Amino acid sequence: MSDISSPFMESAIALSTKAMRSGRGGPYGAVVVRDGEIIGRGMNEVPSLNDPTAHAEMTAIREACDHVGDWNLEGCELYTSCEPCPMCMGAVYWARLDRVYYGNSKEVAARFGFNSQIFYDELALPTNKRQIPMEPLMEEMAVKVFEEWDAKTDKAEY
Repeated sequence: MSDISSPFMESAIALSTKAMRSGRGGPYGAVVVRDGEIIGRGMNEVPSLNDPTAHAEMTAIREACDHVGDWNLEGCELYTSCEPCPMCMGAVYWARLDRVYYGNSKEVAARFGFNSQIFYDELALPTNKRQIPMEPLMEEMAVKVFEEWDAKTDKAEY
């Protein structure tokens, strides 16, 4: 644990305060930084937008991608007021962020009623053991699209 001061983490924490006090969402805020400049800001807006993906990290990543005009955020860092949940970590990896700094741990969040451990646990299980049933369906038809994708010469690699 580090007590080093960071203006970027201060910005993320300020956004978490704004989300909570404004009633827009839970106490979460995040910023994406490139070359010492904030290029994306986000706060939790799940209840106000009726969008379960409107986590602070997700909205900051979306804004940063819009800012740079690309989905690839290599060379960027994420500062977030709390350790990202599995959905947000998925976005971190897909966006190719270089590093994540977080304020509160997932264990601290759980003490305040924000327990994401179930998602970590569920993702570690085989699909047939998860609480939400998952079944393969129409695999032969679905794989044809991947095969066509594989043959494309003008595909965007990612």
